[in-house]
Amino acid sequence: MENITLYPTLGVTPLDHTSGNTTDYYEQSPENYFALSVYSLAFLLGTSGNGLVLWFTIFKMKKTVNVIWFLNLSIADFTFTLFLPLSIIYLAYDFQWIFGTFMCKLNSTLAFINLFASVFLLTIISIDRCISVIFPVWCQNHRTPKLALFVVIGVWVLAIIFSLPYFIFRNTFEYDDGTFGCFNDFELARHKGIIITRFLVGFLIPFIVIVSSYSIIALRIQRNHMTTSTKPFKVIIAVIISFFFCWFPYHVFSLMELHAVNFSQNVFRIGAPLTSSLAFINSCINPFLYVFIGRDFKKKFWGSFHSIFEKAFNEDSLQKDLQNKTKSTSDSHVV
Repeated sequence: MENITLYPTLGVTPLDHTSGNTTDYYEQSPENYFALSVYSLAFLLGTSGNGLVLWFTIFKMKKTVNVIWFLNLSIADFTFTLFLPLSIIYLAYDFQWIFGTFMCKLNSTLAFINLFASVFLLTIISIDRCISVIFPVWCQNHRTPKLALFVVIGVWVLAIIFSLPYFIFRNTFEYDDGTFGCFNDFELARHKGIIITRFLVGFLIPFIVIVSSYSIIALRIQRNHMTTSTKPFKVIIAVIISFFFCWFPYHVFSLMELHAVNFSQNVFRIGAPLTSSLAFINSCINPFLYVFIGRDFKKKFWGSFHSIFEKAFNEDSLQKDLQNKTKSTSDSHVV
């Protein structure tokens, strides 16, 4: 069986595994035990934290545009972390997959739906912020929750489309001892195309758009001498930084995998579980960013969770300030 990407969860290992002796490659190591601990922690924090965010954004908060953005981010993270016990058991069982072919496909697909949906949503949020700053009056009239809902539907459709290869080509593979593993069964050309596409669509292009959007926002704030609170901006900037910090090493190892013959296998043995663990941490970190950045810590700690999330997802006062400035400028021109 040739050209199989063999890391059990996200697929970061050398391509040149052709011997079929997978059990030797996947002997338990300190790195795998570390990954097992991180996966378990991500499951506990991710399901509880994102579950709490979902509860308040669905049942307790008015459905503003910002709330819709963060609600869908939490849906992506919650769904992914909810299925983490499958990966935890897989690691605990020394990479023996006991859940069948369909769950093998679904578990991997959900990981990448989470990746694409999250980065697409962060990109949309950045564009939304930029448009709100540049065209505040237009946004006041046209930036509606209904429009945001249509946008997030498009985001989920795109995320599913880009994740389909992992459902189609993910498969179980029988070890020499009769047990099964769960791997990406890609032939080499297809594998390279998927890795490069994932890097471009799931990292590089969104990164360029996000940086450009916030650069424009920063210039506009400086030019207009904004003095109002930018707390909501700090929340989303923290979410974006954490996303790229957590996922960047994973993409690096994915690209390194295309040239695996140039690296020692120990690089992938150690790096694969570590970078995958870091990527998984991203699925549980956002609720804590909402809490610790959304308001002053002491007030948040003693205040209600409802007010915490409401403040974190509040529509930007910066946009209102820009609208007022735009209106004042227009009035002065009329006079």
